[in-house]
Amino acid sequence: MNAAHRFGAGCLLALIAVAVRAAPPGPAERRSGFDFMGPATQAMQRDDGQNPAALWLAEGEAQWRRAEAGTKACADCHGDAGASMRGVAARYPAWDEPSAAPVDLGRRIDLCRQRQQGLPPLPAESAERLGLEMYIGRQSRGMPITPPADPRLVPFRDQGRVIFATRFGQLDLSCAQCHDERWGRHLGSAMIPQGHPTGYPIYRLEWQDMGSLQRRLRNC
Repeated sequence: MNAAHRFGAGCLLALIAVAVRAAPPGPAERRSGFDFMGPATQAMQRDDGQNPAALWLAEGEAQWRRAEAGTKACADCHGDAGASMRGVAARYPAWDEPSAAPVDLGRRIDLCRQRQQGLPPLPAESAERLGLEMYIGRQSRGMPITPPADPRLVPFRDQGRVIFATRFGQLDLSCAQCHDERWGRHLGSAMIPQGHPTGYPIYRLEWQDMGSLQRRLRNC
C-alpha cells in the first residue's frame, strides 16, 4: 500500500453533464502529500521531537486519561489506547446506527462523550477535541486505511464524488481539476498534491496551529 493510503505520521465527490476529465490517479500513481514537501519540512515531519503537533498529542493523551465532573475517563472503559484503539481511526467514516448517519472519528468522540459519559461535545477545532482525535489516530499510524464496505455509506460516497467533481466558487473550479488533473503542478507558488487527507488532524505551518480536515476543506 502506498503511503498516501496509510494513516498519517503527523500526529487529509460528478455530475454527468460535467465535461470529461482526467481519471483520478491509479494505485501505482498515488503519492502522499509528504512527497511534495521541501526537505526541511519533511525532516520536521519525520522527527516527532521537532513536529509542533506533539504538543496537541500530549494534550490528547492527558484527555484520554482525565475524568471530568465525576465521570469515567476514556481509559476507564477502553484501557490502554495502544491496544484498544489500534486500527480504529483507519476505519472511519463509519455508520452510526442510533443517528442513522455516517460519522467521522471526531463525531464518534462527541457521541461517546454524550452517550457514555454524559458530557457535552468538545468545541470544534479546540485543542482538547483535536488532541484527543489525534491521540486516537496515532494508534493507527502506518496502517492501511480500510473504510467499511457498508452499503449504507454508498449514497454518501456518491454524493461526495459529485461534490468533488463539480465546479463552483468565483474561480469556477472543482476539487478534481486540481487534485486529479493537475497534481504535481503549481497553483501560484504552491505545489498541488493529490489530496489524500490521511493525516488529519494536522499541524500546518501556514496556520501555525492544528486543524481538522473540515478546516482544511473550508480553507481550500
